[in-house]
Order: sequence, then structure tokens, then C-alpha cells
Amino acid sequence: MHIQENLQHIKSTLPNHVTLVAVSKTKPVSDLMEAYNAGQRIFGENKIQEMVEKYEAMPKDIEWHMIGHVQRNKVKYMAGFVSLIHGVDNFKLLLEINRQAKRYRRVINCLLQIKIAAEDSKFGMTASEASEILKSEAFSELKNVQIVGVMGMATFTENENQIKKEFTLLKTVFDDLKSIKTFNFKPETISMGMSGDYTLAIDCGSNMIRVGSSIFGERL
Repeated sequence: MHIQENLQHIKSTLPNHVTLVAVSKTKPVSDLMEAYNAGQRIFGENKIQEMVEKYEAMPKDIEWHMIGHVQRNKVKYMAGFVSLIHGVDNFKLLLEINRQAKRYRRVINCLLQIKIAAEDSKFGMTASEASEILKSEAFSELKNVQIVGVMGMATFTENENQIKKEFTLLKTVFDDLKSIKTFNFKPETISMGMSGDYTLAIDCGSNMIRVGSSIFGERL
């Protein structure tokens, strides 16, 4: 395993404004600690239970990002420590995150997941649904969540033009939503791009990338 070299290589190619989330799902704590010891402090998991176990086992200066699809009934397990929830794809989920964050007297940062892929298998909301939520009175009453940007997943395809089109769409949606003024919406993050396409994503305006296999190797 060359986790340290992989990390250093990726970081050396990233512009300063881009945040690297090391996607550590299914990887053992020993692998994560190798990345931690090489300076990585932001880890992304897609299963809440696994993230909780790693949170408990690892140093407390780590930022934990929930990057997978979130089930409402599991929000309570991570509400005490999660730094950013990437996959908020409906208002009911936001309500639950707000409710659980309140119990911990926290404000939890979230990204709205926008559906940009042509595939049906990807979760997410439309641009107009996102806009409706942000403009709604119900959203303005949520004191314990803050929407800090958007997240999207491109279609799983070799067709670079299609991926580019989808990434560009997410950047456009972000720019359009930015004009909405409400106290719990601070648009600064565009989370898009993974191991195979993050350079393209950055070219299209991404400032947060989610990279797993290029750091930890392929998942078995």
C-alpha cells in the first residue's frame, strides 16, 4: 500500500482552493491512520454505522463527511460529530438533521445533492426543487442546519463530453442558487469529482473532490 505517496501525489496536483475528501468507506482504520499520519484530516464515509465506529477509534481532529445516501432514521447516530453531510436530497431529511443537531446544540453543515446524471440510479433533487427549499419559509426556520453548497455525481461513463456537461450543469445551478439570500444558506462549496474525473471536475468549477481508490487502492 502506498497511501502516503498516493496522497502526496494527488495533493501536489490540486489547486489551493480545492478541498480533498479522502473516501475511506470499507477501508480499515489502519489505512485511514496511514493517511492521517500523512496529514489527511478529512475523511468521507457512505455508511453512518461505519463512520461512527471509525470516529470513535480515531483522533478527534478529523472532519467526518457523510457522502452516501442518508436514511433519516440514522441521522441521530452521527449528529454529534459529523462535519458535512453531502447527500441531502429532500426537505424531510433536512428537518431531521435540524432536529438532531438541536439536541447536540450544533449547526450541521449540509450540501444539497443535485441530480445531474442521466442515470436513474443516482439520488438528488432538481435545481428548481433546491431553489424552492432555499426560498421557503420552512427552511428559514431551521436554526441548526446550514446549507453551504451543492453536490453532484456524474453519470458513470467513459464519455468525457457528457461528464463535462453534467459538471458544468452543477456549477450553473450553484451560481443560480447563490443569489438566494437567507441566513442559513452560505454557498461556498461545489462537491463534484471522484478518482476518475476530478481534474475535469476542477476545470468545471469544483472546489471539493471525493477521492477513494486513487488514495487507498481499489476496494476489494
